Amino acid sequence: MQIYRIYTDTSGETHFATFEIELEDAGAIGMLSKLEPASGVIFRETAADYNYQWHNAPRRQYVVILEGRVDFTVSDGECRRFGPGDIVLLEDVSGKGHCSRAVNCERRKSIFVTLD
Repeated sequence: MQIYRIYTDTSGETHFATFEIELEDAGAIGMLSKLEPASGVIFRETAADYNYQWHNAPRRQYVVILEGRVDFTVSDGECRRFGPGDIVLLEDVSGKGHCSRAVNCERRKSIFVTLD
């Protein structure tokens, strides 16, 4: 399963990367990953005009997009669009951070899985 990531390098710049979560055959129930510890779940809805300029993630957390789309921009200048079914691991708790904004005046529903 492919996961997107926003992280900070040693000079404080933020970047995108991807990584794979390995899944193992669990028989009749399907493919499962190993258990990853989490500290909480936050349900969120953002407005259609959402445009949050440069900020850091408050903690390491997965963002699972349920509905709507979002553009994330990182400090190296790259912008990527994410939508329903995408999972982004936010790890830029320091450095220059990222921007996030709604796409085409769409409300967005997402789940944050906190890892602190």
